[in-house]
Amino acid sequence: MALETRVYQKERTIKFGGLLKASLRDMYHSRFLARQLAERDIKAQYRQSYLGIVWAFVMPLATAMVWIVLNNSGTVKLSDTGIPYPVYAFSGTLIWSIIVASINSPMQSTNAAKGILTKINFPKEALLVSGIYKLLFDSFIKIILLVLFVFIYGVGFHWSLLLFPVAIIGAVLFGTTLGLFVTPLGLLYKDIGKIITFGLQFLMYATPVVYAIPKTGIMHHLMTWNPITPLVLTARDLVVGFHPAHINYFIGVMLVCIPLLFLGLIIYRISIPIIVERLSA
Repeated sequence: MALETRVYQKERTIKFGGLLKASLRDMYHSRFLARQLAERDIKAQYRQSYLGIVWAFVMPLATAMVWIVLNNSGTVKLSDTGIPYPVYAFSGTLIWSIIVASINSPMQSTNAAKGILTKINFPKEALLVSGIYKLLFDSFIKIILLVLFVFIYGVGFHWSLLLFPVAIIGAVLFGTTLGLFVTPLGLLYKDIGKIITFGLQFLMYATPVVYAIPKTGIMHHLMTWNPITPLVLTARDLVVGFHPAHINYFIGVMLVCIPLLFLGLIIYRISIPIIVERLSA
């Protein structure tokens, strides 16, 4: 009886569809693990802190207060925003903090798990889902504080406020997409994280976070074409009851983000095992 002969060889073609399907499947099946990791990290983050969960919104509130004081004292002359400036400044800094946290989340979650990545085999996408859980938790707390701000300063309730979480999800989607592309390099080179932090500090002033878009000049063009601008303005408009003037730009950014998000997931799935192997060498 002749024996069957089988030849095994390395697959040289990269099937992006298969990689994306596998990545999405692992994200779905790792929900429980991701939730456990998120709960562990959240508890560890606030366990030894006296102020606890207050730190979730201290930074955006502190940044907003600086600009409120500068504006009220006349040190910085800002154009009319159409709403009470404290609401304008705090809503802008809060939305900005969510975007920044979303950009940093994939790299921070993966970097924090270096110890188990080299020892335990598990779906790496669980780290991404865990980071999103933590983002949504922190964002929920910040949204509650923002709603209080809206009522304290007399803006009141508007039905558009119910759509505000949709804008926040859009901001998280945008930030996570960017974060996926920088995570592989960020794990290899610590300079990447520092460059991102440094660059985002400057980018904030090219975004209508604490002041409105100028009528003319180079800053007008920079802020108008900045893809983060519609994320901030649309979210703020929904909070205060304005018609979202940049809704078309917002939808366009989201439509571009979706395929880029899928591409980022594929890059993450391909690169992380290679990086883990390098780290464990």
